[in-house]
Amino acid sequence: MRTISIVDDWSNLRLPAEIVSILKQAKSVCFPKDRDEVFRKAMGDTDADVYEVAYDIPNKGLTTEATVVRCKNGLAINYSEPEMRRRDPDCLVVGDALPTDKCAFADRFGFYFDVLRAETFDWLKKQNLCVMAFILGGHGEESGRGALLIAPSNAGFFLGALADLQGLLSPEAIPRNFLVNAIIYLAPPFRHTHFGGRQVVVHNRMEDIHEVFSYNLYPGPSAKKGVYGVLLNFGEEGDQITLHGSTVQVVTPYDNVTTFMHEGASGSGKSEMLEHVHRQGDGRIQIGKNVMNGEERRLTLNQTCTLHPVTDDMAMCYEESNGSSGYLTVFDAEKAWFVRVDHITHYGTDPHLEALTIHPQEPLLFLNCNAVPGSTCLIWDHIEDAPGKPCPNPRVILPRHLMPLVVDKPVDVMIRNFGLRTPPCTAANPSYGIAGYLHILPPALAWIWRLVAPRGYANPSITTSEGLSSEGVGSYWPFATGCRVDHANILLRQIRDTPKVQYTLTPNQHVGAWAVSFMPQWIAREYLARRGTARFPIERLKRHVVLCSVIPPSRCRLRV
Repeated sequence: MRTISIVDDWSNLRLPAEIVSILKQAKSVCFPKDRDEVFRKAMGDTDADVYEVAYDIPNKGLTTEATVVRCKNGLAINYSEPEMRRRDPDCLVVGDALPTDKCAFADRFGFYFDVLRAETFDWLKKQNLCVMAFILGGHGEESGRGALLIAPSNAGFFLGALADLQGLLSPEAIPRNFLVNAIIYLAPPFRHTHFGGRQVVVHNRMEDIHEVFSYNLYPGPSAKKGVYGVLLNFGEEGDQITLHGSTVQVVTPYDNVTTFMHEGASGSGKSEMLEHVHRQGDGRIQIGKNVMNGEERRLTLNQTCTLHPVTDDMAMCYEESNGSSGYLTVFDAEKAWFVRVDHITHYGTDPHLEALTIHPQEPLLFLNCNAVPGSTCLIWDHIEDAPGKPCPNPRVILPRHLMPLVVDKPVDVMIRNFGLRTPPCTAANPSYGIAGYLHILPPALAWIWRLVAPRGYANPSITTSEGLSSEGVGSYWPFATGCRVDHANILLRQIRDTPKVQYTLTPNQHVGAWAVSFMPQWIAREYLARRGTARFPIERLKRHVVLCSVIPPSRCRLRV
């Protein structure tokens, strides 16, 4: 395929004049050509072992937003404020006037976004900038559906996160059919000057370009979920919808293959679905520990299934293939995975993941993990938000090509599981933790779960989590910019058009009075894979109404 160079010829990208003006007036503009150059930018283009990402804030002075430490196995990034270490669930606002059920910028802040947009552009023109090109969805260079990141050059680690998650296109090798459909603008100081220190990400849907304005340096709401919001917007227009789910092909010891997708709100176990069952030192599996009396129950399972990971968080669907196969056909919308490791609390918890991160084939990016220069960053050594209080959202970004047995082609999903974080539930203190180890759902009820998508107990990924609040339609609603009913109908049509798919639900954290971590989904994965994809006989199913009649209404705080 013929290529162009954005270094030499911006006109081929058909950029709006105001964007060209930013690039022409900036102090300098660099176009990183590869991952090594991006990682060098993350250290301020120096050989230093520690680099502070700081900005001059009016009436506040030079303010450090994050510190980057060079380690043996990558770069460790830590934020100065605990509030910046995980996503604010209300950070997305819409700056345009197109149909939306989300909060409009003017309604929340009292002035029109056009004013701030112009101020942001003026600020960028005074900076040393880095510009990075990538393909939306991480794959499919032939589509030409491209995007740009325009960021201050000292935020190299943010570029590195996006470069890993979506893939960096060399400025000398942009496909000829590359068309900019989205632009992310990074302007961290504005959270101090305009938003009281809060995370804010503004989506501005224009006729030809979807703009994302990121006013903070944590990549979760913008480099990760901001791109997700752009993909969802394209899905509303009749293209491929992108589901909030991990996908794995499970191969039994006797070579049967079952493909699972695990969906749910942030913290519901998507990344964990790609992990092997955690074992104790003697090789047995602890399936639960009673929080009342300390009793433990264990299982002996000599050989578990082999896992072939497909997606970690964003599964793009092939809508045109669903009707013919009866299954849901998906492929990964990312080129790397934003893996949360809060459940890795000591050496030996997950030898598979520990080996990948301690001795990686190439340097990795770690967020919210404790590290000193020249050390090996360890995924169980989490930074503390306060003395004795570890950050609940430590992360590592794992490029897909480093994952063993990863699947690089579309797959047919046979079982769609839904995860729910559940609190302890006892006779003295009843709660929605009454859910059982595994529930078989009819398609209609599966759709309802995806409309409500409860966040559940002790959500580690967002800054606030109280009671049984709702993540919203598809569990991806916090990242969407359109209308709920449109996405509800898309999900309904999707379920209707894939009649061969079966639906299940597994809790995590607790089952009744038993602390179970993510064991229910791991055990269910082993059991269902060994059963194959045969339908469950109706007489074998026990009928229960979960989260309805079993919980007194006064104790069920469900906000939709």
